[in-house]
Amino acid sequence: MADAPAPTILIVSARHADFLLDEFGRYARDYDLRTAGSAAEAIEVILDVKGGGGTVALFVQDGDLPDAHPLEAFHHWRAKVPTARRVVAAPYERFLEQAPELRPGLAKGKYDAYLLMPRGVRDEEFHGAITELLSDWGATVAAPEVESVRIVSPPGLALTAAVREYAERMGMPTRVHTPESPEGAETVAELEAGGTEVAWPVVSTFGHPPYVARSVREVAGRFYGNPQAATIEGVVDLAVVGAGPAGLAAAVYGGSEGLSTVVLEAEAIGGQAGTSSMIRNYLGFPRGISGMRLAQRARNQAIRFGVQLATGWEVEALDHDPEDGVHVLRTDTGELRARSVVVATGVAYRKLGVPGVEERVGLGVVYGSAMSAAREMQDYDVVVVGGGNSAGQAAIHLSRFARSVTIMVRRPSLEETMSSYLVGEIAFNPRIDVATCSEVVDGGGEGRLEWIDVRDTRTAEVARRDVQGLFLLLGAAPHCDWLPGTVARDSHGFVLTGRDVPRTAWVDDHPPADLATTVPGVFAVGDIRAGSMKRVASASGEGASVVPLVHRWLAP
Repeated sequence: MADAPAPTILIVSARHADFLLDEFGRYARDYDLRTAGSAAEAIEVILDVKGGGGTVALFVQDGDLPDAHPLEAFHHWRAKVPTARRVVAAPYERFLEQAPELRPGLAKGKYDAYLLMPRGVRDEEFHGAITELLSDWGATVAAPEVESVRIVSPPGLALTAAVREYAERMGMPTRVHTPESPEGAETVAELEAGGTEVAWPVVSTFGHPPYVARSVREVAGRFYGNPQAATIEGVVDLAVVGAGPAGLAAAVYGGSEGLSTVVLEAEAIGGQAGTSSMIRNYLGFPRGISGMRLAQRARNQAIRFGVQLATGWEVEALDHDPEDGVHVLRTDTGELRARSVVVATGVAYRKLGVPGVEERVGLGVVYGSAMSAAREMQDYDVVVVGGGNSAGQAAIHLSRFARSVTIMVRRPSLEETMSSYLVGEIAFNPRIDVATCSEVVDGGGEGRLEWIDVRDTRTAEVARRDVQGLFLLLGAAPHCDWLPGTVARDSHGFVLTGRDVPRTAWVDDHPPADLATTVPGVFAVGDIRAGSMKRVASASGEGASVVPLVHRWLAP
């Protein structure tokens, strides 16, 4: 099979094309650099690239085209290549003139970055933004150039989809091959040569011999070591249960302040936020950051401070040892003893509960945004159910691949539950529609999902829609069944802290500290906590804020 053409960076400018081409020369080894002098000429280049089997990764223009308004040009180019990233590189002498007109387009998602054109050599601020965008494109659009994880499987297996999603959320470049492909046949032959009976999926990681994966948890153990083999001896200062933004922040601050800290995570690092394709309103990331990248950066930061992170460790119970006063976290493979515990297990998406839909999870039906599944939606009609920010982010990401995306909510509008910047970006996107006062009541197909039945909550009328993808982001159900009954919870199952705990649990008529539960030495942060804001920034803030409370508890 011939190698695919290198992805194209297309520079469009009537006056600065040569200068920008020279500036982008550092990318010439890995990208096909093209130029055009106008919006119309750019369309010709796009068609030529696509005709040769290639694609455009990045559009760069100077905001001063001779034949089209720059935002109109982006609109037409996006219609041809919806996955490409889009940048204005404004010339210094026009910067103040262009900025007031063009910058508001960022809020509508009309393009991805407004940069000042380099004025000298080694403008790493400019190129840092460019490489961020290219990295995001490579992680979400392009097939991986290097395989850290190889999966061999026939199409349509739910476990295959789950394993790939886990691997990609952990930041590992992953490819799925059919058994008939050269790569698949080679891997299966190696498996059989080792005396293993073939079943699907077959997984090979980091060049190690392939094996038959029977669960995502088994794959996690192969990646990071089986929990039974992990040794966490003695009593640690702080055990954090859950590695979403709140848990990771608690780990970073705990480790940086000298506490012996262990994080136990049942699934992939990042929690629910780790599935987000692009978080645009997190402080300090003006061009946004994917949930996976944010989580992996936080993980690496925690490791740098000596924190131990163990994935595949699902906590089944929390007990208290009266002899030495420590807390005991029990898993099916062992236990961890800790002087303090931070509960950061977050929430799970609620199940739809429709049999025809539940039977097709992994077969066109996905709970969460599932970034890896987006590539499979190429030219499909897709429905996203949910009205929160995660649903909006998923819809925008899916619109780069799917023929159409419909956001479906029971409410009359999105404004009540979704951030304004996302509502505006969705309204601008021609591939996304919003169906209000609607709910999914059935679904089916020959194996994979092919249709859903939708009920109008105002009229009770049911209509059938042909869809090939259904992404369910249905509110939040707390992840805390493992906690003892002595940890007070509200009527929905969320953990109560501080002044929200029952007054009967106050000591000397004083409530617990703000993030403390009804069990001394046990704290709760993030989405699992009753009254939390359900935002990445607030969860991270609570994770950082809980560490001084832990110090106070541990003080003699």
